[in-house]
Amino acid sequence: MAGGSFAPAGVAKDRAEQYEGKVTAYVIIACIVAAVGGSIFGYDIGISGGVTSMDAFLTKFFPSVYQKKKHSHENNYCKFNDQGLAAFTSSLYLAGLVATLFASPVTRMYGRRISIICGGLSFLVGAALNALALNFVMLLSGRIMLGVGIGFGNQAIPLYLSEMAPTHLRGGLNMMFQLATTLGIFSANMINYGTSKLDKWGWRLSLGLAAAPALLMTVGGILLPETPNSLIEQGSIEKGRKVLERIRGTQHVDAEFQDMIDASELANSVKHPFRNILEKRNRPQLVMAICMPMFQILTGINSILFYAPVLFQSMGFKGNASLYSSALTGAVLALSTLVSIATVDKLGRRVLLIGGGIQMIICQVIVGIILGLKFGTDQKLSEAYSIVVVVIICLFVAAFGWSWGPLGWTVPSEIFPLETRSAGQSITVAVNLFFTFIIAQSFLSLLCGLKFGLFLFFAGWITVMTIFVYVFLPETKGVPIEEMMLMWQRHWFWKKIVSDEESYERPRNLLEMEQVR
Repeated sequence: MAGGSFAPAGVAKDRAEQYEGKVTAYVIIACIVAAVGGSIFGYDIGISGGVTSMDAFLTKFFPSVYQKKKHSHENNYCKFNDQGLAAFTSSLYLAGLVATLFASPVTRMYGRRISIICGGLSFLVGAALNALALNFVMLLSGRIMLGVGIGFGNQAIPLYLSEMAPTHLRGGLNMMFQLATTLGIFSANMINYGTSKLDKWGWRLSLGLAAAPALLMTVGGILLPETPNSLIEQGSIEKGRKVLERIRGTQHVDAEFQDMIDASELANSVKHPFRNILEKRNRPQLVMAICMPMFQILTGINSILFYAPVLFQSMGFKGNASLYSSALTGAVLALSTLVSIATVDKLGRRVLLIGGGIQMIICQVIVGIILGLKFGTDQKLSEAYSIVVVVIICLFVAAFGWSWGPLGWTVPSEIFPLETRSAGQSITVAVNLFFTFIIAQSFLSLLCGLKFGLFLFFAGWITVMTIFVYVFLPETKGVPIEEMMLMWQRHWFWKKIVSDEESYERPRNLLEMEQVR
């Protein structure tokens, strides 16, 4: 009964203590292969800033920016301010935003694997167009196809990982996506450092190498098993149970299997998940699906990762030195994500988010103060202060890497009931890409206008999001993915908004009565 007053909102039956199974090599391999899709997302984030600082690329597509870059007396904060250059970076994310809305019904009706394959194929086309680009239109078309790939991949992969992982390790395995993203960023930075020496065609190689992880993602999508949750939702109940037994390494999966059956019955009774997700009882998940990705981008991390070479050049670093510094931040991000993987299922989500937030606030404020006092519009930072800025930025990136980076994706992907899971993930991805687009398109202008105040602007937002987590986000560590509704019912604030347990149990009981008949 879609949209009605008694439409289901999730399975609210506590069977967690009955779950059995272990971590199998099968599920680890499946999660690693699936997470490769994240490396493409990271590769693009890392590659954009390096390519846009290469003289050959600027000369071919953005000659006016090249002239400003070479102008010795140009305002340091404004030398790269160009809307066309910003559009090259941001167009991908606008395309991804639109694509993820189409990816949601595909993921729900045809499974997670199909969306992963669609994303991989789109990435392959986009990489080819960018590598062979002869003019700005061709370049932009390639970026748009990459955006379609991100829309499908980012919609399906976090869901795939959350559904395949056992409850007690869901956080760590889900973060394989973020780890792959950070490794993609680091790889892109190292590739940019190498291709910057190739003069005329280095930028083509940088953009074209996105095809390598895209191919792995496509082949992986073909070879991977579908998740048991998705198989059961599509009606392949016996096949779903066999996959569940295989990934858990035991035939004693009755409790988890029954939760999936209940969730599937409820999901199939909801014909309009986007309408259902707007109802009051789904308010907590909707708020988190909007706020978590929005806050993740408003940390300012993407500004640093997109434009790290440009940013460091603005501060006075030479071309190769700026690429080397951005490669360093990429390495720090990848290593810090390992810290999160190792601790998230022990310390919990809240501890990492709050701790990381505090560290990021301190770092942003320090960088803002140094730039405000020691870096004018027509002068360079001294060598000593430049080193301090790089160190502080690395500490900021490390804090993001073990907190908001992976958890900004993990938390939204694990809190939705099956009937609104694909719709909820679409909202998460759409919000993430929308704010990524806004920041990517406006960062160079903001840097020009706000100057050092831009870092204080982001510090203010990090303060807001840290308080938000402390007050409104319950701990999801150890909560089975199909029993998240109980968590909201027990939270001091959200229990006042969501319906009581009886309203959740009523539709499930009605389904059981129908089965008896």
